Amino acid sequence: MKFKVVNKRSDSKALIIACKASNTKLAKSISGINDLDFDGEFGNSQLLYGNKGQKLFLIGLGNKDDSNRQDAAFKKLIFNHKKTLPKTLQLVADNLTTAEIKQAVLGIELASYQIGQFKSKKDAVKDITVEIITDNKVDQHINEAYVLGSTINKIKGLIDAPANIKTPMYLAEWAKASSQSNNYKCKVISGDQLEKRGFHAVIAVGKGSVNKPVVIVSEHKPKADNNIDLVLVGKGITFDTGGLSIKPSTNLHYMKSDMGGSAVVLGVMEVIARLNLNINVVGIVASAENAVDKHSYRPGDVINSYSGKTIEIIDTDAEGRLVLADGINYAIKTFQPKQIIDLATLTGSVVRTFGYAAAGMFTNNDAMAKAMSKAGELEHERVWRLPLYKDYESDLASDIADIRNFSGKPIAGAINAAKFLEAFTENHKSWLHLDIAGVAFGDSEYSKMKSATGYGVKLITHYIKSLI
Repeated sequence: MKFKVVNKRSDSKALIIACKASNTKLAKSISGINDLDFDGEFGNSQLLYGNKGQKLFLIGLGNKDDSNRQDAAFKKLIFNHKKTLPKTLQLVADNLTTAEIKQAVLGIELASYQIGQFKSKKDAVKDITVEIITDNKVDQHINEAYVLGSTINKIKGLIDAPANIKTPMYLAEWAKASSQSNNYKCKVISGDQLEKRGFHAVIAVGKGSVNKPVVIVSEHKPKADNNIDLVLVGKGITFDTGGLSIKPSTNLHYMKSDMGGSAVVLGVMEVIARLNLNINVVGIVASAENAVDKHSYRPGDVINSYSGKTIEIIDTDAEGRLVLADGINYAIKTFQPKQIIDLATLTGSVVRTFGYAAAGMFTNNDAMAKAMSKAGELEHERVWRLPLYKDYESDLASDIADIRNFSGKPIAGAINAAKFLEAFTENHKSWLHLDIAGVAFGDSEYSKMKSATGYGVKLITHYIKSLI
């Protein structure tokens, strides 16, 4: 999609006319139809034809409660009509605020995502230009929405990619290419360097795969000082068989999405670099493939970790917390960040708790929790806080190691996973964990099977902007 600002409406070009609930005055005026059968309710749309045969797309933005998800309405409109869209569209922005124009551009750009990237015959990609009709200075806001939308489409492509292509090194090459194109630093720790630097848990998880693990370190540091304001850490399990604690075959093919947390980190690093946000941020991805082989780590093993803590393996399917433990501890010891946030498609427990409506949030920092909750509501990428009570620590006690990776109990799974991660934070006062298992990948009206949602990039970008 291409976007540009114009100050005059054309009588021959197709128009998008946005209407609030029960307020279709503008649509009536432009269409010339007084008895308009359109209510403006959220997500509703209607196609009319003007006096000169041009298409008029009416879109309902609903009421005030829908203001944080208007991008979804525009995405739905464009997706539903994408096969018949003309090469140029005009968006009537007379009755839209700057924030609503941003939502419109975001939604329109998100609708351009092509999920069939590996089909032998791909759908033709239309070169569509959207002209925003307004006298206001909105170029910067349009660019920000476009950057967000285009980057979210990229990370959706990563999550939807099959594991035979999307190996840990594939993620590393993606990150390096992004850094070179967008002027930030990226280094990849792999091979013998992982062992030398002490990423023992990452190595253990990846031992059963021919696709060897990596740790990706991206740095966006525009400020003169070297202080790191924030480190993001993402779980990058490119495929999860469960290891020797093997998963059932039902829906196993969807485990290509178990690197959803790393995709958010990679996406956010690209966004903040493209927008040149004045904040020092490091993104770390701990990536491995959890496969089954004679070299696979086993239930009952005791492994080391970057922190020096030993870990008793109870379940090899609790592998995401292992790579995150190394990533988090490395981040804190290497960069001494003011804040640290990790993201992971970590537990089925959080899905059973929240379904597909919110991510689980864990932190002992009330200010971070409040800011993340606010960002989640404003971006319609919601989070909900769960406790980190000391009561749960006994569930991870081990007789033969410092900690075990799984409680073995069918309760409090998301909390136990968070408590495990907490043990590797060096008691950092500003650490926050997001379990995004229920919101990163799921059913969609835009695909026949489960697919990536793009959750997290808007949320974390908004949070980062609140720190500036």
